[in-house]
Amino acid sequence: MKAELNQRLTQVGPGTPGGALLRRYWQPVALLDEFDPQLDPRMAIRPVKPVRLLGQDLVLFRNAAGEYGLLDRDCPHRGADLAYGRNEGDGLRCPFHGWKFDVNGQCLETPAEPPGSRLCERIRQRSYPLHVRSGVIFAWLGPEHLTPPPLPALDCFAAPDTHTFAFKGLWNCNWLQAFEVGIDPAHASYLHRFFSDGSLEDSYGKQFRGASAGDVGGERWPMTRVMREFAQPQIAFTAQPYGLQLTALRPMTAELTHVRITNAVFPQTFVIPLSETMTITQMHVPVDDTHNYWFAFFTSFADPVNKTAMRNQRLDAVTLPDYTPRSGRHNQWGFNAEEQTSRTYLGMGEDDINVHDQWACESMGAIQDRTREHLGTTDKVIMANRRLLQQAIDTVEQGGTPPGIADVANHPKIHGPDTVDGIAPAQDWENWWQQAVRQKRANASWTGEATAASPANAIPETTP
Repeated sequence: MKAELNQRLTQVGPGTPGGALLRRYWQPVALLDEFDPQLDPRMAIRPVKPVRLLGQDLVLFRNAAGEYGLLDRDCPHRGADLAYGRNEGDGLRCPFHGWKFDVNGQCLETPAEPPGSRLCERIRQRSYPLHVRSGVIFAWLGPEHLTPPPLPALDCFAAPDTHTFAFKGLWNCNWLQAFEVGIDPAHASYLHRFFSDGSLEDSYGKQFRGASAGDVGGERWPMTRVMREFAQPQIAFTAQPYGLQLTALRPMTAELTHVRITNAVFPQTFVIPLSETMTITQMHVPVDDTHNYWFAFFTSFADPVNKTAMRNQRLDAVTLPDYTPRSGRHNQWGFNAEEQTSRTYLGMGEDDINVHDQWACESMGAIQDRTREHLGTTDKVIMANRRLLQQAIDTVEQGGTPPGIADVANHPKIHGPDTVDGIAPAQDWENWWQQAVRQKRANASWTGEATAASPANAIPETTP
């Protein structure tokens, strides 16, 4: 890849082609948990947070009525930082000269002006549409003259609050290399390889520690064993209204194959199975060109999510209030040479595989130099996604509507998307996995009727 194209795909700030594209999609801006005084005691006194998103400095606050506002951070008077504003219940007041703004950015008061002044009526700070769903506050930073699309009917948004849990973490690298790790079906057999398998009884909420659906001769196999013993997946993809559906087959015997169905929801979300009854929908949200937050939504198709257990598992790996990982370049991501020889392929722990992905992404550098990479056949999904990204950036530059969930016309065709990690009959794996997801949906209390496992308008794979 030429350096100019790499820059075009990775820059996110105002005025950049890539930034213009991403501003046409809803972006997670904060967890509702971040306003919980039990997790951040400061919120009991002053529910105000500085936010950096797509290279912009913003301030997010909650008023006394429970409404959230997201404003540009520089006061429109003389540019002081509104993140230090006084939250007075009905608005955020700049301490410099007392100008106050409501959640919609309307100036309510300019108290130093002469009596009778109507200056405040003409002042409005740029505010951004917000939407709260599944424990997360979303923002739309697109052009003011455009109407943002609704959030699509992805499972993580369709499920009730009882059946979803959201968490996040900060990575010190560009969003695109983080997303590309998430849509890479081959890396799990290496980066996340464990030399022994943990107890299936202690697998709740832990990636790759549960059992794959199906069995081998009546024996349940942990996902870790499948990934370890069958490390050359046959990878394919099909175009869908939301992006790409990914298939990775790992032939096991003449009669059995492991099938893993995941999804790339354009432009920055992937959907993968956590277990037979839970999926992870993960969005990589640019802070700026060299940092991104991953926001993960765990969606249960069985019992309500144990939010306390899920949260406590993950809080151990970060520091609040910014959800900064305890592991990183500063401590070699917790690398242990003895562990690498005896317990894991990477040597960076067995409890939190997010650290594995974090290392892969951050060790590339703040922005991966794609002029130096050499792609193989297992990178066909990476190549296909980059083509989609280039085309979408071009479309926005030419005044068109970007693809996938930013296009309202696509929404009637977007649902799910479905995921599977299971051991299937080798000659009938397609019917097997589609039946598995139909059954999963039929058993869920919140889905209503079972939906089709694969949209009828799927486009066959093209050769990269």
